[in-house]
Amino acid sequence: MDFDWSVIWQALPELLKGARLTVLIALAGLAGGLVIGFAAGLARAYGNVVLNAIAFVYVEIIRGTPIIVQVMFIYFALPILADIRINPLAAAIIAIVVNAGAYIAEIVRGTFLSIHRGLREAGLALGLPFWKVLVYIIGPLAFRRMIPALGNQFIVSLKDTSLFIVIGVGELTRQGQEIMAANFRAVEIWSAVALLYLIMTGVLTLILRVTEKRMRIL
Repeated sequence: MDFDWSVIWQALPELLKGARLTVLIALAGLAGGLVIGFAAGLARAYGNVVLNAIAFVYVEIIRGTPIIVQVMFIYFALPILADIRINPLAAAIIAIVVNAGAYIAEIVRGTFLSIHRGLREAGLALGLPFWKVLVYIIGPLAFRRMIPALGNQFIVSLKDTSLFIVIGVGELTRQGQEIMAANFRAVEIWSAVALLYLIMTGVLTLILRVTEKRMRIL
């Protein structure tokens, strides 16, 4: 079978449209995931018994179930339980938020607790309130340490968007499937889809490498 490059050029506009939606879902989901992840991670590290328990249950439930099950629950089961209607795009973003948030929470917890407790005690001894100790003393050091792990989670979440094909979200994988169903050129279409994913993850990896280098993270 000959590899026909013209098939890729013809399909490229639709594939790029799917790639843009993939990036949108990933960015929106990760933005929300960072907020939830930092809140849950700090609750796990420094929260009281109740906050720690709530964050622990959330993290364990999400990390213990596949993201495809989570998005199916959000899209099909949640509307029945809560009597609300969720469109596929919203369900996809919520799934990334919830899923990434659980993993980011453990990254945050681990990095904050890895900072020597003497720094916290020194800050408190100077009369600083605890939140200032976290923001100005522990936070900057912890953030440097969590960048590589956060970068890895960003890449994983970007690739996880391909699973939302099951609820009909028109992201890159879905666009590839629809084009392939129309022209039956599986080799060309899936090669193009794979290449676009490699480009997106490659750009993200490059950004992270530059960030690590500028912050001198070994």
